[in-house]
Amino acid sequence: MTAYIEPMVGRYVHVDIGGTMHRIYFEEAGQGIPLVCLHTAGSDNRQWRYLLADEEFTKHYRIIAFDLPWHGKSNPPANWDGSEYQLTTKRYTETIRAFCKALDLDKPVVMGCSIGGRIVLNLAIDHASEFRALIGLEAADFQAPWYDTAWLNRADIHGGEVCAALVSGLVAPQSPAEARMETLWAYKQGGPGVFKGDLYFYRVDGDLRGRTGAIDTTTCPLYLLTGEYDFSCSPEDTVRTASGIAGAEVTVMEALGHFPMSENPAQFRRYIAPVLETIKQKQSS
Repeated sequence: MTAYIEPMVGRYVHVDIGGTMHRIYFEEAGQGIPLVCLHTAGSDNRQWRYLLADEEFTKHYRIIAFDLPWHGKSNPPANWDGSEYQLTTKRYTETIRAFCKALDLDKPVVMGCSIGGRIVLNLAIDHASEFRALIGLEAADFQAPWYDTAWLNRADIHGGEVCAALVSGLVAPQSPAEARMETLWAYKQGGPGVFKGDLYFYRVDGDLRGRTGAIDTTTCPLYLLTGEYDFSCSPEDTVRTASGIAGAEVTVMEALGHFPMSENPAQFRRYIAPVLETIKQKQSS
């Protein structure tokens, strides 16, 4: 019996973010149009492993998924003194642009989920000309908080378990049990205070209400896809956001929740394949 080895490879790149060097871990597979994938708050690039292993996609796309600093295999920077981690709009935007520049990517497509979907909107507002297309999963300009982040980093509570418990209801009931458990496992492994720090961006600093009308989809196409079972970023949130963006394309994904790419990869593929095909065809025309 010959062992099956998955096609993605992992490497580190040293990136200057805001004047500080960061050692960022990323995995990639394929060749062609660069497609940079952003994970959700409190998780890491493992959420994208099914896309990275999809041979139909990697025929035409160089798929790249990286761990934000403090996440997965990307450690905090060497000068970190242990102070509270907080992700801001400015730092998140700098990180994505610096990563793309470090890999010398030519007008990549960026696809992000949840906080990654929110920052995609910010990229569309301020840096659209740098990207070939932008894809926001579970994305909206703002969602009213439905949780208390104070519980996510306390000495008397297991941080990993409470983080996983918080998001467990966001997985659609149709999702396979194996994929559900794998999605939650990443939350159980996050660093202390990291999920809470990411949600600072999501709840406080990344409010884009009143700004998304400036998005020009003729400069950079924008695709928004949201799972019907997502009550954190609901379909109504996404549709409301898209209604103020001329040319934005919206899809509500059936039988999916907040983590479409990892909670039910086969179902997600039904929706993302046409989007990637459209982008590919525009590239060829």
